[in-house]
Amino acid sequence: MTTQTVLAAAASVPTGEAVTFWILAPLALLGGIGMVAARNAVHSALWLVLTMLCLGVFYVLQAGPFIGMVQIIVYTGAIMMLFLFVLMLVGRDASDSLIETLRGQRTAALLLALGFAGLVGTGLYRGVEGVSAVGLATPNADGNVQGIARLLFTKYVFAFELTSALLITAAVGAMVLAHIERRKEDKLDQPATMRARFAPGNYPGPKPGPGVFATSSSVATPARLPDGRLTERSTPAILPVRELTAEETSLKGTDR
Repeated sequence: MTTQTVLAAAASVPTGEAVTFWILAPLALLGGIGMVAARNAVHSALWLVLTMLCLGVFYVLQAGPFIGMVQIIVYTGAIMMLFLFVLMLVGRDASDSLIETLRGQRTAALLLALGFAGLVGTGLYRGVEGVSAVGLATPNADGNVQGIARLLFTKYVFAFELTSALLITAAVGAMVLAHIERRKEDKLDQPATMRARFAPGNYPGPKPGPGVFATSSSVATPARLPDGRLTERSTPAILPVRELTAEETSLKGTDR
């Protein structure tokens, strides 16, 4: 492929397609970098979702509506959401990715990934260099989506079902590998949970909300109990302790 051919192909790109590419291409690249650089597994999956959405739009721009919709609906909307829900359910922590079970595995994985990417890119370039697509007019006579669906559900239906089974097996395997097994002695049954709830020093009843006998509209302000005392149980533990003024701690006329 010569330089003149590349320039001629770039000049034939419509304005709308070029604008869409230059907007979504940096986002796709940013999503790929974010997926690798993110230390939180959930954030990494979300970055990958961004890249997949951009790829789906690229397929549609290149007159491939079927593969574009499959990219968005199946891979982004189904498979990635499934893995995202699995990661959120098992509660993976950012510290999990910092523990190396094998010394030097990150460096080895990076070198192998770069080598594999270079090998695939070189093979793809040598395979498609100077090759033009032929024979697509007949299969796409009734439309691209209809042509792919006809082959997918007739000639390649067994491979299609086998791929779906493989994806389901991969999802189940990810859940099994990410599951954190609790020790039997750490699991509490219902009677033990009830005894712990009503043990001396605990508060078994519902916690008062900030809006009940509250001295302020802020959620960081503790609620006031009916006897006039402030209760710290009404404020979330994540909120910082707030110093109250004398006016805020007053009963505001409730003793009259």
